[in-house]
Amino acid sequence: MFENLSERLESAFKQIKGEGRITELNIAATVKDIRRALIDADVNYKIAKEFTDTIREKALGQKVLTAVSPGQLMVKIVKDELVELMGVSESELNAKGNPAVILIAGLQGSGKTTFSGKLANYLKNRKGLSPLLVAADIYRPAAIEQLKVLGGQIDVEVYSEAENKNAVQIAQNAIKEARSKNKNVVIIDTAGRLAVDEVMMQEVAAIKGAINPGEILFVVDSMTGQDAVNTAKAFNDRLDFSGVVLTKLDGDTRGGAALSIKYTVNKPIKFISSGEKLDTLDVFYPERMAQRILGMGDITTLVEKAQAQFDEVQAKKLEKKIRKNQFDFEDFKQQLEQIKKMGNIKDLLGMIPGVGKAVKDIDISDDSFKGIEAIINSMTPFERANPDVIDQSRRKRISGGSGKDLNEINAFLKQFEQMKQMMKMMNKMPMGMGKMGMGKR
Repeated sequence: MFENLSERLESAFKQIKGEGRITELNIAATVKDIRRALIDADVNYKIAKEFTDTIREKALGQKVLTAVSPGQLMVKIVKDELVELMGVSESELNAKGNPAVILIAGLQGSGKTTFSGKLANYLKNRKGLSPLLVAADIYRPAAIEQLKVLGGQIDVEVYSEAENKNAVQIAQNAIKEARSKNKNVVIIDTAGRLAVDEVMMQEVAAIKGAINPGEILFVVDSMTGQDAVNTAKAFNDRLDFSGVVLTKLDGDTRGGAALSIKYTVNKPIKFISSGEKLDTLDVFYPERMAQRILGMGDITTLVEKAQAQFDEVQAKKLEKKIRKNQFDFEDFKQQLEQIKKMGNIKDLLGMIPGVGKAVKDIDISDDSFKGIEAIINSMTPFERANPDVIDQSRRKRISGGSGKDLNEINAFLKQFEQMKQMMKMMNKMPMGMGKMGMGKR
C-alpha cells in the first residue's frame, strides 16, 4: 500500500538529510520532489501545490534545535500536514437510532456489497450490535445473492424482496422488519452503475429522502485515484454523504484518493478496507496512515489487531505451559491461527517500523503457514502434546503424511526446539513475559 509514494517521499527527504541547517535552496529542492511524488500518486495538482507551499512556509519559519536535524524536522512537518490533509483524527460512525440506518452508496465494482458485509461483521463482533443487511440493488440479482452469502458467513440476516423493483419500498419495509425483530442497525446496500448517471442518483436520493439515514457512506475504489475523488464530488453534491470508505487498499494503490478526497468533499474517511475477508475492515486514523506513508510503521494498529484475537484465558494457560517448558505443537498451531486472523501477513509486517521497506519486494503469501500446518496436522494428538517422542520413524511417517521432504521435517523440528529454548531463557529474565502482556511474575 502506497509503496511508490513512500519511496518517492523518502528520496525527497534525502535532499536535506545531512544538511547542517535549513535554507531556501535545500527546502526548494525537497519541496519540488515532494510535489512530484504527490502528483505521480494521482493527487490533484492544485492540492499538491497548496500542500507543498504550506510545507515550505512552515519549514522556513522553523528553527532547528540542536537535537533535531533538518531532515528529521522536514519529516515531522510533512507528517503533520499529511494528517491535516486526511482529516486530523478518526471519525466515529453514527450507529444510534431505533434502528440506526446506514445507507451505502457508490459505483458498481467499488466494493459496496462486500463492504456492507464487512460493516455488519464489524458492528456485530466489535460493537455488540444486531445488524440487518438489506439488498436494495434491484438491477443485479447477483448482488442480492452475494449479500446473502456474506450474511450467511457472519450469521447476519439479509432482507430482500426478489419480485419488488421499488428500492425505496424495500428500504422502508426493511426498517419495519428490523423494528419487529429488534435489530438495532440497518445497512442498506444500494445499486451502482459503471459511471455516474441520473437514474442512479435519483434512486439513491429518493431512498435517502424516504428513510432519513443517520449515516450515508460513500464507498470508493482507492485504486482509481483522482477519478475516485471526482466521483465522490458528484455523489456528495447530490447526497451530502456523511463519510467515505476506501476499499481495495491491498491493491496497486497510488494514494491519490486517500490524500485528496477529504480536501475535495470536506467529509471524513471513516473506514479503510482491503481484501475479501470479512474481518479486514479498519477505522481510518489519519495519523497512523501518515506514519505508514512515511515508512514509520503503525505499531498501534498492529497491537489492536493482536488484541482483537487475544484470548485472555487461553493466554494464561499458555503462559503456565511456557513457564514449565511444556509448550507443544498444539499450542504453536493455535498461535498460528490467531496470527492468520489478524489479516494479510505482508501488511502486518509493514506496520513494524523499518520492516515494510525490507519486505516490499518479497512475495509473502497468506499461505505461508500452510506447510507448517500440514506438518503439525500429520502428527498424532500424542505427538503434538509430546514433541520429544518424535523419533526418526515418526518423522518419516509425518513426512509422508504432510508431503514434505524429511529434511524439511528435521529443520522444522529443530527450529521448534530452538524457539522453546528461547522461551525458556525469557522466563528466567526479570519481568520476563510480563513486559509482553503475558502476565507478571
